[in-house]
Amino acid sequence: MANDPDAKRLLWFVFAGSRGGLNRLKIISELKQNPKNTNQLANDIGLDYKAIQHHIKVLEKNNLITRVGEKYGVMYFISTYLEVNMETLEEIEEKLDKSK
Repeated sequence: MANDPDAKRLLWFVFAGSRGGLNRLKIISELKQNPKNTNQLANDIGLDYKAIQHHIKVLEKNNLITRVGEKYGVMYFISTYLEVNMETLEEIEEKLDKSK
């Protein structure tokens, strides 16, 4: 399923084609290292808690992260869908780095 054109379009939209894409990349980068909750992400990335909540909603809606737990105990993980398409995400990250 690598190089799925639908996944490529989705990833381009979420991370490069909309405001906040770079912050969403930072969240994914943190979650690749370890699962975290919203508060941990806010502290580690240096963004407002509400901003993290917004980006988490976007990532969840697009099936790029999954949650385990309830309420304040919710931990976020990279989704299987994103793991399968990680190579495509890394390509997009490289292209975004080159365009700076």
